[in-house]
Amino acid sequence: MPGRGAPGSQPLVEDAGITVTTTGREPTVPATAPANQATPTVGRSPILVEVSWVVFLVFVYDWVQDLVPLRRALAFRNGRAIFSAEVRIGLDPELAMDHWLAHQNVLAYVASNFYAVAIFAVTFALAAYTWWRRPDIYVALRNDLVLANLIGFAVFLAFPVAPPRMLGRFIDIVAQAGGLGWHNDLVRHADQLAAMPSMHLGYAAWCSLVAWRLARRRASKFVAVLFGVAYPLLTAVVVMATGNHYLFDVLAGVATTAVSVVAVEVLPGQLRRLRRRTVAMADLSPRWRSLVAGETVRRAGPGGELNWDRAVPGTERRPALKAVAQPGAGIPGPAGGGALPPARSDR
Repeated sequence: MPGRGAPGSQPLVEDAGITVTTTGREPTVPATAPANQATPTVGRSPILVEVSWVVFLVFVYDWVQDLVPLRRALAFRNGRAIFSAEVRIGLDPELAMDHWLAHQNVLAYVASNFYAVAIFAVTFALAAYTWWRRPDIYVALRNDLVLANLIGFAVFLAFPVAPPRMLGRFIDIVAQAGGLGWHNDLVRHADQLAAMPSMHLGYAAWCSLVAWRLARRRASKFVAVLFGVAYPLLTAVVVMATGNHYLFDVLAGVATTAVSVVAVEVLPGQLRRLRRRTVAMADLSPRWRSLVAGETVRRAGPGGELNWDRAVPGTERRPALKAVAQPGAGIPGPAGGGALPPARSDR
């Protein structure tokens, strides 16, 4: 059965479910599936695979941490440079926030525990819930988080930064306020020269993305938006007020997660679409490829030579495809499609 294009268009090629018309649009492949074909169920990723990813990231982090003595002088220079840059442009809220929080005993205690606990509790809780309830979206989200960590580790190694609390003008709120008992040892054994980027914010941004992906109804989407805004903002305030990160670290942490999401989820899709388009164009007859791409037919000279050579905006210029037409004759079309009308002479 002949395929139908846009109003006023003429079908040129019909093969393997591809209908090509002269409307200037790209060839399309119907994405319909048989009505009786069920959507395949996505199984959960094996728990051993997930544990292996965690072990791998801990190993890399520990290896980077072992190089701390070699990076100490550079880390302090970088920390002072970042804070000086913030002061010059007037974006240095962390010093005032740190000194204010130091005089708020209860809030300092709460912020200290939030800094040490939330990054693990919230992140792992959302990851475990997604793995259990939504395996169809879990793997991509897990890959986002893995790549964000690897980007962060690379920056830790190449651009070590001492946190504000180590510069002398700031107060170490976590050390002063204490916490639940175990988290001081955890913070003490963490990489002390890994302020840039703030993975607290990188994880918080990832958690916001997960919450949005999990939301299906209007009410749950509203809650996801509230969480997605409040949790990163609260995390940003805590990490700066406790003297653990600069404002630039906070922005870099969010950017790290954004880059990982683009690299894992956006770029592969763009490459697949480009490949499908290339394959679809390669399957067409070279004679009609220019017409399908949206190019026009024009007379190249008085001898009746026709030339398809106007490239589509945004694409590379293709070699001209030429055909010689007899005076008064039309251009032969595809089988069953008739012929295009003869070119009108302008002379």
